[in-house]
Amino acid sequence: MRGAVLHTPGRPPSYGEHPAPTSQAGRTLLRVTAAPLVPLDLLCASGTSYFGVPATPYVPGGQGVGVVESSHAFEPGTRVWFFATAGMRPGDGSLAELAAVPDGDVVPLAAGVSDELAAAVGLSGVAAWMALSWRAQLRPGERALVLGGGGAVGQIGIGAARVLGASAVVAVARTSSVERAAAAGADVVVPLVDDVDQLAAALAEHGPFDVVLDPVFGVVSEAASRTLAERGRLVNLGGARGDRATYSSSVIRSRTASILGYTNNALSPEQRREAIGAVLEHAAAGRVSMRYEVRSMADVEEVWARQAAGEPAARVVLVP
Repeated sequence: MRGAVLHTPGRPPSYGEHPAPTSQAGRTLLRVTAAPLVPLDLLCASGTSYFGVPATPYVPGGQGVGVVESSHAFEPGTRVWFFATAGMRPGDGSLAELAAVPDGDVVPLAAGVSDELAAAVGLSGVAAWMALSWRAQLRPGERALVLGGGGAVGQIGIGAARVLGASAVVAVARTSSVERAAAAGADVVVPLVDDVDQLAAALAEHGPFDVVLDPVFGVVSEAASRTLAERGRLVNLGGARGDRATYSSSVIRSRTASILGYTNNALSPEQRREAIGAVLEHAAAGRVSMRYEVRSMADVEEVWARQAAGEPAARVVLVP
């Protein structure tokens, strides 16, 4: 088969030939129709993540959409979303013509959502949905603040907060991505500044906030924490702006606020299956949206290098 093949950790994969997976008991063999390229794929392939240095050569890609070729659990021809552990464990992932994954990591797709949209939303949608609904326990009528509102998790989080009944959704976004956050449905988009006091003051004009969705951390998270309401919850699920943030003890204690952590890795397969089903249902109906572009899988080396340099303005979905 042909696909993206990573030969050297820290370098982009090249498009070429690679041994095809075979059908095995307990695993579903899929013909891939769309697969996103996400930051976790690059991190796993770098050899610097806590997963360790991956065995090479291998096909990257932690998720995708495809059609069942053979399986004991699903009928051939079934259209599905799937999860893969490429780069986290030995084995190949989604960025190739074929993939084989455990039956439990396969979720049939309902009609109404395109392969490309399902691939684009994927685990980012799971993270945004579960961080808000399960970890933060967002309740109807509460006010939500979404950090990184122009990113994939942020855009989906804006729509998800609306679906879950938030009375207001405010976002923080870089100047270059303010329009994306607004298009995703934010009531107000506060442009990102690096001065924590200035950002906190700007957010305070629209707060306080019962729930903060935080995929960025750093000074942005610190500023947001100052605007938490009584019994407010800040859920961190990423560190795009750094691995450290400073919170005021008096603020957290006086408001009985909570700082919570979230990772998709804590979900059971059943939780992941329910979450992907829910968020894709809302995406198909237009209640959750995000911007993405579709490229040929043969362009993976160029797209990978662009993403590593932080250039893409939208999620890239690769198709064979």
